[in-house]
Amino acid sequence: MPAEEILKHAIEALEGLKAVDLVTLDVRERCNFTDYMVFASGTSDRHLKAMAQEVVKTLKEHGMRPMNVEGDDTPQTEWVLVDFIDVIVHLMMPETRALYQLEKLWSAPAADPSARKS
Repeated sequence: MPAEEILKHAIEALEGLKAVDLVTLDVRERCNFTDYMVFASGTSDRHLKAMAQEVVKTLKEHGMRPMNVEGDDTPQTEWVLVDFIDVIVHLMMPETRALYQLEKLWSAPAADPSARKS
């Protein structure tokens, strides 16, 4: 399944469960391990887990299984990651999201290697 289709189904699943502050980044020019990253916040650890389960369920219905799901079995989790290889979904509590600022990291301009000091 093309990455854009995985992304579409993931976003629909998250919107259906009222994901907070949903952001999608196209990182194809920035990294070689995925095409898109999706970020969303939840209102509780149960909300994070429910969103992750819904994304997995929705994509399974379309023939896709995640390579891995991390954090969904952790009590009082603050971050659940669902990895579909071409699309990585990060579901975080707002405080955790603010702390790590992954959207800022992955959307920052690339460093100019010629600007290194010797």
